[in-house]
Amino acid sequence: MFAITDIAIIPYNKAYATDFKKLNLAWIEQYFVAEPHDVEVLDDPEHFIIHPGGEILFAKHGNNIVGTCALVKTAPQEFELAKMAVAADMRGKKVGNLLGEAALEKCRAAGARRIWLESNRQLVAAITLYKKLGFTEIPITNTPYARADIKMERWL
Repeated sequence: MFAITDIAIIPYNKAYATDFKKLNLAWIEQYFVAEPHDVEVLDDPEHFIIHPGGEILFAKHGNNIVGTCALVKTAPQEFELAKMAVAADMRGKKVGNLLGEAALEKCRAAGARRIWLESNRQLVAAITLYKKLGFTEIPITNTPYARADIKMERWL
């Protein structure tokens, strides 16, 4: 029997880089096509996320990674919430909410004032989660993703 308390949110470990890529490609390819920027970030998350001051979080259930999200540092007090993914069989079980809350807490602990994201309105469950986490829509500008049609932010 599954309980949300069985999920541990853990920090990035190189051993889970393949899970980060696999989970993200699963949702991207389900709805869209992986774009060049997706591929570069997923192939080298340490270069694009970790080394510039960002973080990657994982949701672990037993020995399995069942969710992930990234915090990309975009300014001294600002992060982008990116590459949020939950395994198909774990969706609807509050794993995304747990990751989102952990991401917000990481941002606060890092002294961030703002967190933002880009998404697509077709991803109704994701947009609903972001609203529940306190994100509000803002105008979209200068996105590297063709699929992005909504931008949201949350002030901390």
